[in-house]
Amino acid sequence: MPEVAGESGEVLVPAPGEPTADGQPRWQATLAAAWVAQLLAITGFSFVMPFIPFYLRDLGVRSEKLVALWSGAIITASGLSMTLFAPFWGVLADRYGRKPMVQRAMFAGAVILSLMGLAGNVYHLFVLRILQGVFTGTISASVALVSGVTPQRRLGSSLGLMQAAVFLGSAAGPWLGGVCADRFGYRLPFPMAGMLLAIAGILVLFMVREDFRRPAVRAQVGTLRQVLLLPGFTGVLTLVLMVNLASTVVAPVFPLFVEQIMHTRAGVATVTGLLLAVGGLVAGVASMALGRLSDRIGHGRMLVSCTAVSGVLSGLLAAANSVGQLFALRVGFGLSSGGTGPAMNALIARSVPNSSYGRAYGLMASASSLGWALGPMLGGTVASAYGLRAPFVATAMLLIAVSAMAALRIVPTMDAASREQSSLSCHSRPARAE
Repeated sequence: MPEVAGESGEVLVPAPGEPTADGQPRWQATLAAAWVAQLLAITGFSFVMPFIPFYLRDLGVRSEKLVALWSGAIITASGLSMTLFAPFWGVLADRYGRKPMVQRAMFAGAVILSLMGLAGNVYHLFVLRILQGVFTGTISASVALVSGVTPQRRLGSSLGLMQAAVFLGSAAGPWLGGVCADRFGYRLPFPMAGMLLAIAGILVLFMVREDFRRPAVRAQVGTLRQVLLLPGFTGVLTLVLMVNLASTVVAPVFPLFVEQIMHTRAGVATVTGLLLAVGGLVAGVASMALGRLSDRIGHGRMLVSCTAVSGVLSGLLAAANSVGQLFALRVGFGLSSGGTGPAMNALIARSVPNSSYGRAYGLMASASSLGWALGPMLGGTVASAYGLRAPFVATAMLLIAVSAMAALRIVPTMDAASREQSSLSCHSRPARAE
C-alpha cells in the first residue's frame, strides 16, 4: 500500500482501497478471508445457544423460574464484561492493527467455549461467560478490519456481507448445535464450538493480510472522548444499544417458548435450532441485498424501515400458537432485520476517520454488549413475572421506539455528518482505485 507525504513531510496512511505496488487492490481478498472466518466464528458462538436452559438443568437448576432467570444471567454475563473491555481492545486495534485483535478474539473464544463443556455447576459456567466477554468480540474486530480497507462507496455492500456472515453463522450454529445436543448430550457441543473458533483464528492468521501503519498524530481522533464528541456518534451508539437490547430480550426464553408451543420436551433443541437457523439464514441473504441497496437509498432510511417492520413482526410472534406460525414469522423477521446491522455499521464508518475505526467500533461493541447484557436479563425477568409471551411484546415496543427515534433525530444528524465528511474527503484526497 503506497504511503502519502503530508505538507510538512511526515508520512500519512493512505485511504482504504488504494492500490498496492502492483496496481491491484487487496481489500477484496481480505474481505473474503474475513467473511469465512467470521462465519465459522459465529457458527461456533451460536452452536450452544439453543440448549443453554436445558444445560442449566443438567447443572442442577431445577425450578423453571430459576431456569429462566439463570438463562438471562448467563447470557448477560458476557455482555456486561464485553461492555467494559471492548473500548480497550478498540484502542489497541488503532495502535497495533486490527488483524491481531481478530485473532485474539477467535483464539480466546476457542479456549473458553471448550472449557464451558467441563463446567461442574452453574457458577463455573457464569464465570466462563464473563471471561468470554472480556477476551472475545469477533464482530467488532472484523468490522473494524474490513472497514479500514474498504473504499467508502463500497461500505454498505462490504459490511452487508460481513453482517451476512453473522446471520448465516447464527443460522447454522443453533441448528447444528441443537442436533448435536439431542444426539450426544449438552457437553460435547462446547468443544466442537471451540474447534470452529480455532479454525477461524488459523484462517485469519494465514489468509488475512493487513498493511497496517499507525497513522500520523495529526490524522488521528486520539481519544475515546474525542470520538464520542463527533457529530451524531453518541446518538447512533444509543440506537445500537437499543437494537441489541431488543434483539436479545427473547434469547433466554425462546427455547422454553418453543417447548410450551410443542407441548413436549422431545426434540425441542432441534426445533429451536431450526427456527433460529431459518431466521438467521433469511437475514443473512437479506443483509447482502439490503446492504447494497442502502448504498443507493441511504443507510438512515434503511435503518428506519427495517426496525419498524421488525417491531411489528415481533408483536405478531407474541401471538403465535404453532410451530408453523413461528417459522413463517421468523422468515419475515429475518428479512426485515437483515438490513439493520449493515446500516448502523456504515453510518459509523462514514462519520469517523479511518484512523479511529478501532475506537469507534470498540465503542460500538461496548454499546452492543450492554444491550446484549440488559436484554436477556430483562427478558428473563419479564417472562418470570408475566409469562413467556411478554418478552416478544417488549421487543416490539423497543424496535418501534428505535425506528421513531432514528427517523426524528438521529438519522438526520448522521446523514449530515456523513455528507460533510464525504465532501471534505473529495477535496483532500486523490481518486481511489478499487
